[in-house]
Amino acid sequence: MSLRLRKSIFWIGFSLLFLGLITLGLSFWLQPPSGRTNFLVLGISGGNHSGPDLTDSIIFISVENQTGKALILSLPRDIWIAPLRAKLNTVYHYKGLDETKKMTEEILGQKVDYSLVIDFEIFKKVVDFLGGVEVDVQRSFDDYKYPIPGKENDLCDGERTYQCRYEHLYFCRYEHLYFDAGKQTMNGEQALKYVRSRNAEGDEGTDFARSQRQQRLILALQKKIFKPEFVLKPRKIQQLIKLVLENIKMDVPKDQYLNLAKIGLKLRKNNFQTTVLNGGYLINPPTSKVKYDNQWVLVPESGDWQAIHTHVKDLIDKL
Repeated sequence: MSLRLRKSIFWIGFSLLFLGLITLGLSFWLQPPSGRTNFLVLGISGGNHSGPDLTDSIIFISVENQTGKALILSLPRDIWIAPLRAKLNTVYHYKGLDETKKMTEEILGQKVDYSLVIDFEIFKKVVDFLGGVEVDVQRSFDDYKYPIPGKENDLCDGERTYQCRYEHLYFCRYEHLYFDAGKQTMNGEQALKYVRSRNAEGDEGTDFARSQRQQRLILALQKKIFKPEFVLKPRKIQQLIKLVLENIKMDVPKDQYLNLAKIGLKLRKNNFQTTVLNGGYLINPPTSKVKYDNQWVLVPESGDWQAIHTHVKDLIDKL
């Protein structure tokens, strides 16, 4: 074997070893911390919508850091918080973020590490920034009572409509929504209406169905973000991060951004379990002025939160 050939073999071997060490080092550096991280995501209407800081969406997300396996659990907005004599969706309005985290922890029996408050306007911006998202609409539905922002008190010049089941209503306050079943690409405005609709006719008119729609959209966003045509463009990723950080409220310390980014990289594997806290654990009790201020509420069927604690722990353990 000539000296020249031996040198070539040496440098090829050295280069492969060097690249292997670099890859190993990057792999170690990008490895998330062990354990689990729990998030509370609150969606508010903001802007000139009615009840701008009521939490229309309350979602608990628990992520196993090193695998990316995650539980996405939606909580009904009508859960009654007895100590505050208020529904869960009003706690942020009356008591702020810390108290909302505390109440969620009491309900679920799980620690909330970080929380994010998302204005629906930024939600629209993110969807449009991504060029829209593909959503699989499970059931077609009509909503004849979707509120038009800023027209909550419009009297329609005294005229009322008598169409469909919503009689004697000032319909200039509302927009008629219709979504057909099947996969479709939505822009920000369409996606927002899809997840906010509360008065759909039939099965889609429940709070549980609404929560499921919100979860489907979260998964659609996740899928779009991790597509190669987006994730391989550092400039686009930087622009998205900037857009999000400038438009949401969160209690994540800056020194945790890198760890959360490492955890985020694991989420690309679609290891998600989505569910809604509903039947079997929460019931709607008879209306009571003394107990519930005559409000329609949900309370734990067992009388306390223990059964829900066990249920949520089981869901996490089975990931």
